[in-house]
Amino acid sequence: MSKKVLVTPRSFGKTSRVPFEMLEKLGYEVLVNKTGKQLSEDELAEAVKDIDGLIVGLDPVTEKVLSAGKNLKVVSKYGVGTDNIDKASARELGIAVTYTPGANNESVADFAFSLMLGAARSVGKLDAVVRSGRWEKIIGTEVYGKTIGIIGTGAIGKGMAKRATGFDMNVLAFDIYPDQAFADKIGMKYVDKETLLKEADFISLHVPLTKEMHHFIGREEFALMKKTAFIINTSRGGIVNESELYDALKDKVIAGAALDVFEVEPPVGNRLLELDNILLAPHCGASTTDATDRMGVMAVEGLASILEGQEPKYLAR
Repeated sequence: MSKKVLVTPRSFGKTSRVPFEMLEKLGYEVLVNKTGKQLSEDELAEAVKDIDGLIVGLDPVTEKVLSAGKNLKVVSKYGVGTDNIDKASARELGIAVTYTPGANNESVADFAFSLMLGAARSVGKLDAVVRSGRWEKIIGTEVYGKTIGIIGTGAIGKGMAKRATGFDMNVLAFDIYPDQAFADKIGMKYVDKETLLKEADFISLHVPLTKEMHHFIGREEFALMKKTAFIINTSRGGIVNESELYDALKDKVIAGAALDVFEVEPPVGNRLLELDNILLAPHCGASTTDATDRMGVMAVEGLASILEGQEPKYLAR
C-alpha cells in the first residue's frame, strides 16, 4: 500500500515539477491543498487523518493536528521557521520534524534590502501617484552611507549585512550569539540593543519567534529610535508589537516601517493598513523561483528520509 503525503504550500512545485516528480518516483500518493489559501487548524486536522507525511508551509500544525494524524510519521516544513509547528507535541508523538535550512536565505535577504530601499524612497506611494494620473514628487531619504542595525545575525541577517556593505553603510548588529569572525571580516560591529536602536537609521529584524523574542520591539524601543529611523521586519510578525508600532508611526515617533510578516496573517482589519508611512507585503520574502525550487526539493528529501527509514535529513531542533 502506497504512503500518502499531503502538500499544503500553494507554491510547492509551482516553478518546477521536480519536487512532485520526486514524490511520484517514490510511489507516494500525493494530495494537495486546493483551497487556494492556508489551511486552518480544523481543516488540517481533518486532512491529516490518514496521511503518512505532511509537507507544510505556514499552516498551524498544533497538538490537535498532530494527534489527528494517526499514521503521521513526519512533518516537513517547506521553509525555515518552524514556529507554526508544535515540536514538543511532535516529539511526544514520535513524529519527526524536518525543514529546509538555507533554501531561502538569499531571497529573504534580497527582499529585506528591497523593502528598506522601498520604504526610504516611498516606492509604493510613487507608483500609486503615477497610476492615479498625477505627477507629483515625494521626498525620500538616501540609504547609501547610512547606519543599519541588524538584529539577529544568522544566515539571513549576515546576508543583509553583506548587502549593506555594498552601499557603504555603517553596519551595527545585535545577537546573543555574536559571530565575531564574520563581523571582523566585513567590518560589522556588535553593540548592545540600546546602542543599536539609538544609532541606526534602518533597523532590520532577522530572529526566530520564541517566547523570549515575542514583542521584542515595542513602545520602549521605538522611543529610543531616531525620529528619522525605519524598521524592517521579514522574520515573524510577533517580534514587533503591532499596536505599539501603529502608535509610533501615527505619532511620527519613527519615520516609517516595512513589514512582510504580521501577527495574524492575512492582516484583515489590522490598523497598520490605515497608515501611509508603512510598506506592506504578504509574507513573500522567500517567493522567488530560486528559493521555491530549493525548498521543494529539500522538503521532499527531508520527508523521504523519514518515510524510507534512511538517515534523517534536515531535522529541526
